[in-house]
Amino acid sequence: MELILAILIGLLYSAGIYMMLRRSMVKLLIGLILLGNGANMLIFLLGRITKGKPPVIPEDSAFFTEIYADPIPQALILTAIVISFGLQAFAITLLKQVYKVIDSDDLDDLNTTDDDI
Repeated sequence: MELILAILIGLLYSAGIYMMLRRSMVKLLIGLILLGNGANMLIFLLGRITKGKPPVIPEDSAFFTEIYADPIPQALILTAIVISFGLQAFAITLLKQVYKVIDSDDLDDLNTTDDDI
């Protein structure tokens, strides 16, 4: 399972970088989304996949006696998802405004002066 996830993370990173190197702003945004998802899966994989109980210590013991799931990677991924959603929402609105002004999604068309607009 971990090998499959590692291959999937590599594919997400490579597809994201490939999409970010294209000239279209929409492809740049899709590449950014793919890189964010790859990073989330990488954090998930580094936290190790374990099937266990929640990390709650019973009252009658002082430490864990059974296998438990680590909550730190899950919390990091949840935070990263919220931050990436905010970044994507901002990028989409910025992309929409740039498209209204320039009437193109080509990144080379952004190299204009203020006099041209």
